Amino acid sequence: MDQPLAIDYVSPLPPVRSGIADYSADLLPHLAERADVRVLRLPGQPVDEALTERWRPAEAASAGEGGRLPLYQMGNNPYHDAVWDLASARPGVVTLHDLVLHHLLIERTLARGEYERYEDALAADHGWIGRAVARPRRWGGTCDAGLFALPVHRRLLRRQRGVLVHSRWAAEAVAEDDPEIPVRPVPMAVLLPVPLPRSADAAAGRAFRAARRLPAEAPLLGSFGFQTPIKRTLTAVRALAAPGLERAHLVIVGEVSPELDFEAEARRLGVADRVTVTGFVPAGEMESAIAACELCLNLRYPTAGETSASLLRVLAAGRPAIVSDFAQFADLPRAVALRVPVGGAAGGDAGDGEPRALAAAVAGLLAAPGRLAAMSEAARAYVAREHDPGRAAAAVVAACAELADLEPGGDAPARVPAPTTLTSGAVVGELRVEGAEPPWPEGERRRLRLIVTNRGPARWLGARRGPGGVAVEVRLIGPGGDLRAGRPWLALPRDLAAGQGAELEIAVRRPPGPARLEVEPKVVGGAGFGALGGPVWTADV
Repeated sequence: MDQPLAIDYVSPLPPVRSGIADYSADLLPHLAERADVRVLRLPGQPVDEALTERWRPAEAASAGEGGRLPLYQMGNNPYHDAVWDLASARPGVVTLHDLVLHHLLIERTLARGEYERYEDALAADHGWIGRAVARPRRWGGTCDAGLFALPVHRRLLRRQRGVLVHSRWAAEAVAEDDPEIPVRPVPMAVLLPVPLPRSADAAAGRAFRAARRLPAEAPLLGSFGFQTPIKRTLTAVRALAAPGLERAHLVIVGEVSPELDFEAEARRLGVADRVTVTGFVPAGEMESAIAACELCLNLRYPTAGETSASLLRVLAAGRPAIVSDFAQFADLPRAVALRVPVGGAAGGDAGDGEPRALAAAVAGLLAAPGRLAAMSEAARAYVAREHDPGRAAAAVVAACAELADLEPGGDAPARVPAPTTLTSGAVVGELRVEGAEPPWPEGERRRLRLIVTNRGPARWLGARRGPGGVAVEVRLIGPGGDLRAGRPWLALPRDLAAGQGAELEIAVRRPPGPARLEVEPKVVGGAGFGALGGPVWTADV
């Protein structure tokens, strides 16, 4: 008989306030039915007494000893700092709960005053783009777009035997970033009562409303989990002010990021009496809050690629949801979740398009109780079918067994395309002009030959590319100014990679009197090559 797979399970655990800690507590008993599981304790993190009694955690420093396979749970917050270090040093299988680890990298580097480590990490994962994004941070600048555009997970994942994610979309994103990384999608485990109740606990929902002084009959919308700008709950507050939702209330359940002030926005819009913010609540009260709601909101943009455990708990309780029409939400059947388009920057003034769309979606569902009931049944069935902990644990063990014998890919240069004249701040090249040699008699018309050669790393884009394309301006400066002013520039006919060149021709008549011929390539929508360190040709004629 084959021996069960020996797994060292490495993750934050309750009471750590982390969705991944709760996920691990749900998954572990089912995992232990299918594998030889040893739980490891992360340094400096507490573990619930009941979990300690059940699992007798070993020290994390023993990960992988005796041929055991480390199974790391990786998220995008400081609770996973030690997980990153262990996984980098002792290859195993990483469950990547968040595709983006940029925020954690900042905590590991910039928050400790270590700018060089931050820049080097971005450059190692994302090449010249990462280094360029890092530079403003040296002088205290910010570049929030890079937080989600540059996930900074590549080196960590290449050092593993394989990677697990919780959606097909996430698996495709990892594979697109680096096709050599072995990645497998597995269901996220959600612990459900057995047998599954036909609906959320109505009595618990009524008790929650009473305890929070919420109207017993008013339509109640809920947003659950740690509240950051990317959860777009400000959009929900703004939607509440729309005509047709005058009776609706919004309850926001979960710890709130310091940069958000839902109450102030609600006061500004005149809906403060219909917005309740609870802050962090225990799991039991969270379930009661979900039971109290007719409809739950799980908007997210931009996204770190995570599958939301709070959303799955909402669906498991038979509560229909409205989600953002973006990224990993594409994996959700439309029968269980209605999608609304995203708009504007996270947390900022997105205009009224997204709140209007959300308000219309909410009003439409609240006015269709039959559709809400059908979505409720479909939601419960979907979670029971796709995210049952036993099914999830079986998929995890099967994937780990498949990946366990693979050799880590190891570090390799980032596969990043060369910069172009659209993105590069410097150009290196050569420019020759043939046919302008003296003597050049006044009034003589000559056909000049311009030879340009790219000698730098940036690709010179052809002029028809639009912004970032290259065209050559020819000026003939006499006593009265440029005699060629207003004439078309010469278009670079194609892209030029490093080492490539092109030839252009132009007819120029030598004016009477002294004149100066100037030839300069220019970036369409940008600067001339002279300002970018590139070649410029001039001569008196």
